[in-house]
Amino acid sequence: MKCFYIFKDKSKTNRVAKSAPEARDKSKLENSALNRTAVSLPSPRSIPELYKEKEHNLRVFSFQELREATNGFNRMLKLGEGGFGSVYKGTIIPANGQGDRIAVAIKKLNRHGLQGHKQWLAEVQFLGVVNHPNLVKLLGFCSEDDERGIQRLLVYEYMPNRSLEDHLFNRALSTLPWKTRLEIMLGAAQGLAYLHGGLEIQVIYRDFKASNVLLDKNLKPKLSDFGLAREGPTGDRTHVSTAVVGTYGYAAPEYIETGHLKVQSDIWSYGVVLYEILTGRRTVERNRPTMEQKLLDWVKLYPADSKKFSMIIDPRLRDQYSLSAARKVAKLADCCLKKNPEERPTMNQVVESLKQAIQESEDGNTSKKTPVTSASRLIERRSRKVGLNARMCVNGKDLFFSEVCISGINLEYGTEMTMIILLIQLLAIFNNEKQKRGCEKGKHIDV
Repeated sequence: MKCFYIFKDKSKTNRVAKSAPEARDKSKLENSALNRTAVSLPSPRSIPELYKEKEHNLRVFSFQELREATNGFNRMLKLGEGGFGSVYKGTIIPANGQGDRIAVAIKKLNRHGLQGHKQWLAEVQFLGVVNHPNLVKLLGFCSEDDERGIQRLLVYEYMPNRSLEDHLFNRALSTLPWKTRLEIMLGAAQGLAYLHGGLEIQVIYRDFKASNVLLDKNLKPKLSDFGLAREGPTGDRTHVSTAVVGTYGYAAPEYIETGHLKVQSDIWSYGVVLYEILTGRRTVERNRPTMEQKLLDWVKLYPADSKKFSMIIDPRLRDQYSLSAARKVAKLADCCLKKNPEERPTMNQVVESLKQAIQESEDGNTSKKTPVTSASRLIERRSRKVGLNARMCVNGKDLFFSEVCISGINLEYGTEMTMIILLIQLLAIFNNEKQKRGCEKGKHIDV
C-alpha cells in the first residue's frame, strides 16, 4: 500500500501536444541550460563554514560566570544527566547588562570525555547556524582550559515543561490531551523538515526521540541535543557513512545494519515516537509480557483498519480523542516505518498529514461518537473499583493498596486478563496474611 499519492495536473491533459521536432529542440535547450547552471552553481558550504558567519551571535561565557549562575553547580538545580554530562538550571544577566536575570539551562561537559567534546563542538556549530521556532535556541558557550582540565559548557534557553518523554511516561504528571500530543508532534515534524530542507546544506538529526523534544511554558515543542547531528550527503552521494550511534529502539534498521545515514533515518525514528504518543508506551519495556515488550511488534497485532485498533490507544486518554484521526496517525507511522527507506514520506508530507489529523480532531470527530468495546468499559469499571476499594486489615491495621499502583497496572497492560490476575494476587496476599497473623474480628477486605 502506498502512503502518498501523486495527483496528475488535469490542466496538462487539455494542452495541445507539440510536434516532435519542436519538443526535441526545446529539450536540447533545457538540457544545455541545466548543464550551464550545474557548472555555475557553487557547492553548498559546510556547517563549520556557515558557522563562521554567525558565531558572533553566540555569547561567550566565563566558567566563573556559569558557576555563579548555578550556585556552584548545585545539585538541587540539576535538571538531568546524560552521556555528555549534567544539565543545570541557572540564571544569567542579560547580554546588555540591564534588566532582570534570565532563566537558562546550562549543560556541563564531563571533563574527561573525548566523545563529549566532539558532541559539544557539534552542538555549538549546528545550533549556531540553525534558526527555527521548533529548535532549541543556543545562547552561548564556555570553553576554558586550566590545570584542572577542559571546561566545556553550553547555555540554552530554559524549557520549563521538561520533555515529551516526561509527559508521556511519568505518571506523576497530568495526561497530555490528544490534540496537544498531535500539536507537539507537528511542531517536531516542522523542526525536522527545516533541518532536512530549509538550510543551504541538509542536516540529519540522528537522535530523534521523546526525551529530545523539549516543551516551553506553552507546551510548544523544540528539538534539543544536536550532539549527534551530521551533515547530509552532497553531490552524487546517497548517504553518509558513519559509526552507528543513537538510542536503542529509535535507530532505523538499515542504519544499524550498514552505517549508511540518510534523512530517512530520522523519519523512521519519528514513526516510532508517533506510536509512543498513540499508545503511551515506550519503544521498549522489559517489564511487560514477551509479546508486548517491543512496541513496534505489539502494534502490528492491531492494524489501523482493524476493529481491535482502539485497544492500543493510551487508556489515560479514555474516550477523549478522535478515533478516525488516530487511525490516520497510525497509518502515517506505518509509512514512516517502511522497511525500504525510499518508500518513507518526506517530513514535509508528514507535516501536511498531521495538519489534516489535527483538523479532523477539531471537527469534533471524537471517539465518543464511535463504538467502544464492552470489554474496554468493563476493564475501566474494574480498574476504578480496585483502585478505590482495595483494602485489607492485618492485626487491626488498615493496609491500603496504592490506587496509583493498582490502577497503573491496569493502565499499563490494558487487558481484562490483567485485572483477573490482579484480583487473584490480592486475594492470595490476604489469605496468606490471614493465615500468618489472623485478622481482627469484624475487619474485612473490600475488592
